[in-house]
Amino acid sequence: MFGHSKQTTFWSQVILTILAIIFISPLIIAIKISLQGEGIGNYFAVLKNPMLPHLFTNSVIVSFFTIILVYVVTILSAYAFSKLPIKHKEWYFNAILIGLMIPAISLVVPLFSIVKSLGWFNNYLALIGPYAAFGIPFTLLLMRNFLDEVPDTLIEAAKIDGGNSFQVLMHIIMPLAKPISIVVVIWTFLSSWNEYFMALVFMRKESMYMITQAPQFYMGTYTSDTGKIFASLVLISLPVVIAYLFLQKYFENGMTSGSIK
Repeated sequence: MFGHSKQTTFWSQVILTILAIIFISPLIIAIKISLQGEGIGNYFAVLKNPMLPHLFTNSVIVSFFTIILVYVVTILSAYAFSKLPIKHKEWYFNAILIGLMIPAISLVVPLFSIVKSLGWFNNYLALIGPYAAFGIPFTLLLMRNFLDEVPDTLIEAAKIDGGNSFQVLMHIIMPLAKPISIVVVIWTFLSSWNEYFMALVFMRKESMYMITQAPQFYMGTYTSDTGKIFASLVLISLPVVIAYLFLQKYFENGMTSGSIK
């Protein structure tokens, strides 16, 4: 029995090591290419780009308000779908989940028409709205599955004590949903920070570029500075890597916590 257990552990470690190498290899390759030409000087050149602070600020603003919008809509909707007596709520919920099956790229043309009609080109709203809309179906699914495990007796007891639905949400649901709320925040940050295509379509002025558009400064019509392009890509990925490393424990706990003890 013990021999079999040790063998299983050994092969599990081998498989995990192989997977780790596979997933980290793109970053290693990117770092290697980023040192071509001027070496570490590529990073200094990118950091000295006067537009970089504007790009970083733009991405922080868009990510921040996307997180706020996604979280508010997610917690309210999940609470309603999970705990409130709403007629035909399963039908509405399934209709929202259809958004998970629609590729974002297929909606770029109608989004382009909407943004153009609203005059939102080079406006943060052109990205915050779509980012939130594409993220909410998934975060709603996570949040509702979590709230379904919250005992209804807690809510009934709170209402017997005189609490209304809003008070139940603020004082019971939100504190209990803290683990999955952290997952929602991390997931929304990662998806909004890393998005490139819609930022490319809707942000035309250099002052409104997102951080993912930084490599464009090193792409010419006929030539491109490969080293600086990859140096900027590595710098763009650093906030994501750092955020995940520091919040990995909370992310994993939120994804695995499915019951209230």
